[in-house]
Amino acid sequence: MEKPVIYIDADGSPVKAEAYRVAQRHGLKVVVVANAWLAVPKEPWLELVVVRDRLDAADDWIAEHAGAGDVVVTGDIPLASRCLKKGARVVGPSGRVFTEATIGEALAGREIQAHLRETGVPTGGPAPFGKAERSRFLQRLEELVRACRGGCPSDEG
Repeated sequence: MEKPVIYIDADGSPVKAEAYRVAQRHGLKVVVVANAWLAVPKEPWLELVVVRDRLDAADDWIAEHAGAGDVVVTGDIPLASRCLKKGARVVGPSGRVFTEATIGEALAGREIQAHLRETGVPTGGPAPFGKAERSRFLQRLEELVRACRGGCPSDEG
């Protein structure tokens, strides 16, 4: 079985270093996709792809390249949905695993929040990102990578 590739939706991602550690431990390739140049370690298994032409260009690039057996790291729910449809596994920076069974609810929640913001209702911001979220992300990414290498269906988790 071919090794999975880890794709990182990198603009603003707080867990790039953690993803690098998991990938290195498993001997996997990482593709970091961003709208602007980012400093990344110079490693043969790590590739930086910079897409600058338009809004959502990084999302489009990831959705075009990620496929069955790959892992995508993103907090972007529409991107997560697109990647799931192609058979990739998806985990958010906080360790939330998106699956075919949960993506509909996540998309609906996103729409509700957008509507509330449009009508002027204060929705707060994202939850604080700390050690617990970082630890949960590491655990979930490790689980997804192991599942991908074992050939399990993408909606496990």
